[in-house]
Amino acid sequence: MNDRMAALRRDFLPHDFLPLLEHIGFHGSIAVQARQTVQETEWLLALARENPFVRGVVGWVDLRADDPGETLARLCRDPKLVGVRHVIHDEPDPRFLLRTDFVAGIAVLQEFGLCYDLLLFPEHLKFAAELGKRFPEQRFVLDHIAKPGIARGDTEPWSTDIRALARLPNVYCKASGLVTEAKWARWQPDEFRIYLDVIMQAFGPGRLMIGSDWPVCTLSADYAATMEVVIGYLGDLPVEARAAVLGGNCARFYGIAEN
Repeated sequence: MNDRMAALRRDFLPHDFLPLLEHIGFHGSIAVQARQTVQETEWLLALARENPFVRGVVGWVDLRADDPGETLARLCRDPKLVGVRHVIHDEPDPRFLLRTDFVAGIAVLQEFGLCYDLLLFPEHLKFAAELGKRFPEQRFVLDHIAKPGIARGDTEPWSTDIRALARLPNVYCKASGLVTEAKWARWQPDEFRIYLDVIMQAFGPGRLMIGSDWPVCTLSADYAATMEVVIGYLGDLPVEARAAVLGGNCARFYGIAEN
């Protein structure tokens, strides 16, 4: 992390997050990996066992290992492991998602019923679509809408590639991470509408889920303001559609209890 991210150089733990969650009327959340170590995954699972509002953990496992199934089998003894993620956008190879060793690891995930979170930049979307086609039974979710350049007003080719990815019924999308792709602490809610319109039209309310990217979002907005970007956008939707995006889809996707 560079100096712009100095505010994140401290511990952020469940007791910091729970009051924020309760303040906006949510009952649970998914914890998602930040570091690419099995040790962090084990730590997140321990926190989830101690804090019931952490309904599931998306951890990290080296899917390129000779036998990732061995590590997955051990970690899956804890039912709160619901998925796996790799920080694709930090990999120097833009085609990392389609590497033979990585694809072999994705195939193993299906054996354990785990989801896969896609952490990408827009230039990776076409490769994500190819991966999704190869594994039609694997559940994928796109994190942070692939981090388009909101601060610059970029929409293409992001919009076209998002729509192509959304044609795969096994792929969902998290409406998260928007405020940190805008001008930090200087954005207006209307700036996000064009991006939210695209993902709503592409995925529909049945495959879209809210997310925060807390605590990273605090670089640009507090938790409540971050969540309100999506909550406010959903204001005109039917009650059932709002409930789906604000929790139901997440629970169904990750296989956890909704309440």
